[in-house]
Amino acid sequence: MRKIFSFTGAKKIIFGNGSIHSLASHIKDLDAKNPLIVIDKNLAKAGFQEKIANLLIPEGMKYSVYDKVEPEPGIELADEGAKVALKNKCDIVIGIGGGSAMDVAKAIAVLATNKGRAVDYLGLNKVPKHGLPKIMIPTTAGTGSEVTFTAVFVRKNLKKKEGMNSPYLFPELALLDPELTLSLPPVPTAQTGLDALCHAIESYTSVNASPMSELLSLQAIVLISENLRNCVHDGKNLKARENMLLGSLYAGLGLANAGVTAVHSLSYPLGGRYGISHGLANTVMLPAVMAFNMPAVLEKFADIAEAMGEYTEGLPAREAAYLALEAVEALIEDCGIDTSLEELGIKEKDFPALADVALTVARPLENNPRNVTKEDAIEIYADAF
Repeated sequence: MRKIFSFTGAKKIIFGNGSIHSLASHIKDLDAKNPLIVIDKNLAKAGFQEKIANLLIPEGMKYSVYDKVEPEPGIELADEGAKVALKNKCDIVIGIGGGSAMDVAKAIAVLATNKGRAVDYLGLNKVPKHGLPKIMIPTTAGTGSEVTFTAVFVRKNLKKKEGMNSPYLFPELALLDPELTLSLPPVPTAQTGLDALCHAIESYTSVNASPMSELLSLQAIVLISENLRNCVHDGKNLKARENMLLGSLYAGLGLANAGVTAVHSLSYPLGGRYGISHGLANTVMLPAVMAFNMPAVLEKFADIAEAMGEYTEGLPAREAAYLALEAVEALIEDCGIDTSLEELGIKEKDFPALADVALTVARPLENNPRNVTKEDAIEIYADAF
């Protein structure tokens, strides 16, 4: 018998080239007229702010901008952005950019209607009530934040990352326009794309995977493995960018419902303590965690290998499963992100401390198909070293 499962996500998803041009009408559909645009510094400098302004001003909309978002955002940015939203009486929040901008935007939206600071709502289901309406517009094919209920922040004083997780963080609208990803340079294209692959593989192998999430996660693996190389090495290939953004969306829906696993628990301390970007940290940890998890999910690993184009027919289960690991390592290498913890400056003596922090990121570990002890975590870090 199948277990009972549910499926949730953004309330509405619009996908397609040029879909950004309908933004003003969607703001009106949500009975809003005074948006706060949340955008990271680099995108603002690259002209995205003007692009949004050109869509809103002709419709008679005034807007405010919060453009202080940076990679691996500190939690204080959410508090600061909420003050801007309240000061300017904004009635909707639009996050445009990668996961950092969208996470900050989602947190700002709930802080604008709930008392307290962002730190008060870290954890699961701590947000008491609805926030302002939210529209998320990704410019990378990676985090899936446009369809998740999570916002992740660095607590710099503690040198750790923590998440705000609440159904109230689900966006009212995810607006995905592949054309917005065309200008993303090769390195962030690779890192965010491999982050999406992590989401797809982790959600597919999660103990909380369901028939619906598995469909999306596995198709995400197909799309990402078939298109990421082209996006990295031929960034103007619109068809590849379109397929990659669709794969990232599917992976985001998979993780929103099945959850991620030990890759994320082990990568969080790398971002919190060393400032390593989320996508890169996940990429470094993925093969080592896959090698650890493989004995627990041989059949699913064989599925992953097949989804990534490996020929598995007639192979023993373990041989077929091992092809998944080889395929992932090849994709990472082909995307130019083949690195190790040692090359990133991590010291072996830090492994126990990293393991201690990783074990506090409990929710992904609960989803992992194999139990992870502190000794296991240290060994996984050693494998990634």
